[in-house]
Amino acid sequence: MDTDETLLRKRLGELADKSYNNSQYIFTGFLSAAELDTYYRMERELSYVPVTVFGGTADCERVMLRFGSVELCGYEEAFPIQCIEISPLVEKFGEELGHRDYLGALMNLGIERSTLGDIIIAGKHAFLFCTEKMAPYIIENLDQIRHTNVRCRIAEKIPESTVTRLERRTVQVSAARADSIIAKVYNLSRSESVEFFRAKKVFVNGRLNENNGGQLKPGDRVTVRGFGRFQFVAAAGETRKGKLNVEVDIFC
Repeated sequence: MDTDETLLRKRLGELADKSYNNSQYIFTGFLSAAELDTYYRMERELSYVPVTVFGGTADCERVMLRFGSVELCGYEEAFPIQCIEISPLVEKFGEELGHRDYLGALMNLGIERSTLGDIIIAGKHAFLFCTEKMAPYIIENLDQIRHTNVRCRIAEKIPESTVTRLERRTVQVSAARADSIIAKVYNLSRSESVEFFRAKKVFVNGRLNENNGGQLKPGDRVTVRGFGRFQFVAAAGETRKGKLNVEVDIFC
């Protein structure tokens, strides 16, 4: 166990104790997939206090933990999350920006990563989930990304298509093994896919998965750090050559 994980485990334990002892809601910052896996491996020892996981929508990858419940605290408290819409000042002159462009501009403002959730891109616009405390600073200071002048404002409504954009794809594999499906989805060799498991970059349903030969089940969500996410839908029959047709939904 490395130092960062040890510190995170200690911190989560302290937050759980504070919530339970004071009967109050306690929130973490936004957690990465690896940090969320650390929580899941502590879930049993923290079971004395209710925990809810949320990142702004049901599909968000970066999420907060909320320690506490109505039964424990006697009241309800929403997650301190805001959604900011980032758009070009002049639509026709706006660049097609990528996730790294948005994140780089935000980090250049000296913002801590734990205050930022998912960034969902929709054409020349983006929707950023962040903490309520950080939202005013971002709105006031983020005015340019690459060569595009932008405006930021609290999103009045998050378009459903922005949150749940999925691309259905059918791939052919010898079996519904995690490494085989990942290789086909991301156009990798089998050996390259296996290396991601060894490097601890594969997460299934938020939990680190080091078993490259494990079978995926319908509904399993797979995150491969550096590549993206997909959801295993179902095996859809065999080909004439005995291959298995597998349907997956790619998060775009």
